[in-house]
Amino acid sequence: MQLLPHGYTNHTLGDGSVVVKHYQGPGARVRAGREQAVLRALRGQIPVPAVLDSAQASLTLSFMAGQQGQELLAAGHGASVLRACGGMLRRIHQLDAGQAAAALGSVMAPGQVLTHGDYGPQNVLLDPATLAVTAVLDWEWARAGVPVADLAWCEWIVRMHHPGEAGLLGAFFAGYGGAIPGWPDRHAAMLGQCQAMLDRCRQWEPGGPGEAQWAHRLAVTRTWHE
Repeated sequence: MQLLPHGYTNHTLGDGSVVVKHYQGPGARVRAGREQAVLRALRGQIPVPAVLDSAQASLTLSFMAGQQGQELLAAGHGASVLRACGGMLRRIHQLDAGQAAAALGSVMAPGQVLTHGDYGPQNVLLDPATLAVTAVLDWEWARAGVPVADLAWCEWIVRMHHPGEAGLLGAFFAGYGGAIPGWPDRHAAMLGQCQAMLDRCRQWEPGGPGEAQWAHRLAVTRTWHE
């Protein structure tokens, strides 16, 4: 098995048929349990890996074919990738509330949906020929929340990591459809998520490189305008 690229928090190995994900850092077992529950609940509703085995803070998952969305953005397919990401996110947010609540083991408040928690092209696989979504990965941060959380974070990923593609975000919002929260709400959600990431890094490795990185990203995000 080989170390898979694009893993930022966990240690993930694959051999082309299965993927073994070892969760690391604070709350590793909780995050593994949450992802397992969500993947089992969503199987057949959304393209997600099947859970083949589990042990404490690791999961063995089925391999999902497709190319990572960030790679396809960099290859010049920005508008199509972002439109596909938007359409898939709308499907996620329209899942039956009872099913979503059961997956999370919590009650959905009015207006809440199942949020992915780290949604963006980095966690979406697409068919490189058709640019259709083949899988949505990494559900360890899933929770009951409001749609703007996922919408804003996908926008943040593009603005931060693919600034040259930020002008194509309209395709993402068009793919999602419906009313899109205004910039003040999206910006506030971005700042809240960056602060949460900074807090996690401080808990995991106080004074470490992750803390410095997220402090910088938070400062940069504060300067953004629509």
